Amino acid sequence: MKLLIKNGRVIDPATGLDQIGDVCIAAGRIVSLHGSTADFAPNKTLDATGCIVAPGLIDLSVRLGEPGHEHEGMLESELAAAVAGGVTSVVCPPDTDPVLDEPGLVEMLKFRAEKLHQSRVFPLGALTRALKGDALTEMVELTEAGCVGFSQAEVPLANTQVLLRALQYAATFGYTVWLRPQELHLGKGVAASGALATRLGLSGVSVAAETIALHTIFELVRATGARVHLCRISSAAGVALVGKAKAEGLGVTCDVSINSLHLTDVDIGYFDSRMRLNPPLRQQRDRDALRAGLADGTIDALVSDHTPVGEDEKALPFAESEPGATGLELLLSLACKWAQDSGIALPRALAAITSQPAGVLGSALGAMAASSGRLVTGGAADICIFDPHAVWTVEPAALRSQGRHTPFGGYELPGRVRATLVGGQLAYQAAA
Repeated sequence: MKLLIKNGRVIDPATGLDQIGDVCIAAGRIVSLHGSTADFAPNKTLDATGCIVAPGLIDLSVRLGEPGHEHEGMLESELAAAVAGGVTSVVCPPDTDPVLDEPGLVEMLKFRAEKLHQSRVFPLGALTRALKGDALTEMVELTEAGCVGFSQAEVPLANTQVLLRALQYAATFGYTVWLRPQELHLGKGVAASGALATRLGLSGVSVAAETIALHTIFELVRATGARVHLCRISSAAGVALVGKAKAEGLGVTCDVSINSLHLTDVDIGYFDSRMRLNPPLRQQRDRDALRAGLADGTIDALVSDHTPVGEDEKALPFAESEPGATGLELLLSLACKWAQDSGIALPRALAAITSQPAGVLGSALGAMAASSGRLVTGGAADICIFDPHAVWTVEPAALRSQGRHTPFGGYELPGRVRATLVGGQLAYQAAA
């Protein structure tokens, strides 16, 4: 299969490539970024006039609903949502049912995903058995089965000794541990501590829940030399601590969710359960610091934090509703909106959802490490074609994900995906 993408604005944030031109694809790989030759006879041509041709998006936080939560999401629907949003690679946490703590479960998930020929799925293995925080999993076996790192998902580790041993073990083999910084006892509220939570009578989660966990993690990283990825930083104080850790040379990276980047606790309004998220929405000063941190590189990646939630679980009082929101189809547009709001150049915004998350994954991607999140000759043709000038209204009922709840319902957003290629195959094409 030979495919020609013509007349698009080709942007590769990793190399600085930004030009109008053609992209030639054959056998699932990019064979030219500088136009076709006389002997290149495409089977199909995509006209990208007026559109951006960019690397496929990489989303580091996506719950797929399988195994165990098929009523909230399943591979078919969630991966269809991914390619509709231009996302060609997703990292899924291990808090499935059963938990991804056995190689057979990981292999089954990857096999199911590969048969669908949509987005590539990269699972995180459980750091401890059943995420209970007691016994470590067999990290070597899970890595051989296809895991790209190890995580406790939303379950904080109560035992610091177990976390120390986990980091020591991971450092021995060069694995990355993915942790959401959240102190166990301080992180049990449903909204960010502050005037609004007090006025609404909602239990609060203080910034200290994040900063105490960060201090602990950084001390253990200093002691072990382990690599840690911090998931969904949510506060200005957290951004400052990450910046200091990076300046010190610690092996840490971090991400922020589209929700924390655009919303604040004020958006909760009158107990709007669509705003029941984890981590909780914080104050405007925190949102501003998160935006600045993503712009200056303190924060490495922007993620959708895609968590499909069923209708029954959201149709409850705010404090009782299940946290989470769908986001795969919004990641690109909300990155574009951040660029517009902050005066950030589009290639810089694209880096936060392409080359930089690829850098977080690094060698865990194996043979794909050299070309993931990039447009390079000889690399896999994972490509997103989108119209940066198209404006669309978020209609939850029209989303492909089984979880239709989003805090951005009714928003007008820039950037509309026209086509998504995964391994040179057309995985999604918008209706004309």
